[in-house]
Amino acid sequence: MNLTTPSQENVIYMVEQIKEKLRMVNVDAMKSDNFNEEHYEDLLYLFEMVMKRDSFSPSEMQAIATELGSLRK
Repeated sequence: MNLTTPSQENVIYMVEQIKEKLRMVNVDAMKSDNFNEEHYEDLLYLFEMVMKRDSFSPSEMQAIATELGSLRK
């Protein structure tokens, strides 16, 4: 998937991949539909950072969830 071009499809893909990688429990709070292209660069940065890592501490998980929350519409 080409993530260099901002699109709603890419936004949905990245959010879903982040949720899957982090095994987020409250996935309803992070519905892909709640995100748009307005913060695409920030979401792409977060996506790339999450995909590079194999594991996360509880405080890192909380920080990622907080950042995702701030990127919602």
